[in-house]
Amino acid sequence: MRLVGIDGHAGSGKSTFAARLAEALGGAPVLHLDDVASHEELFGWEERLRSQVLEPLAGGRPAHWAPYDWVERRFGPERVLEPAPVLLVEGVGAGRRALRPHLARLLWMETPRAESWLRGRRRDGRELSGFWDGWERAEHAHFSRDPSRPFADTLVRQSGTGYEWTSGAGGTTGTPASVTDGDGLPRA
Repeated sequence: MRLVGIDGHAGSGKSTFAARLAEALGGAPVLHLDDVASHEELFGWEERLRSQVLEPLAGGRPAHWAPYDWVERRFGPERVLEPAPVLLVEGVGAGRRALRPHLARLLWMETPRAESWLRGRRRDGRELSGFWDGWERAEHAHFSRDPSRPFADTLVRQSGTGYEWTSGAGGTTGTPASVTDGDGLPRA
């Protein structure tokens, strides 16, 4: 199984892009790191991800994991993730140091932090304003200690007509490419 990480700031469009890429890849499964994290462990989920998801899939076995319910503040019913040729791992921290050795590719959503956070706050509404205050501090601290962007193979920018991407520091040099809604997404 090849793991493709999709990282970026909260609100940068990772989930939307992952859904589109999964569709372009013929229905590749997407693991949302929001389902692995929790209020108590915003970034302390590495061991849970390793033992519940990465190790079983690496052994060709289904992964059994319980996604976190952010409203109920507890882990919910177990889900099963079957092995597949490609798994998209989407979320803040998908390109962290501990995961990079497992990734076939790392994509970074190239949306500025302030714009991303404003989009996220608008999406989540006033009732989550307090959570966002704490989140912004936690995310800033995370990327200060363990940045992902310098290791990205590809930088992805959302445009008015689709997505544009360029090689990141971890990728090979080349000319920028783009894809519009009419073109679809690149095939693996």
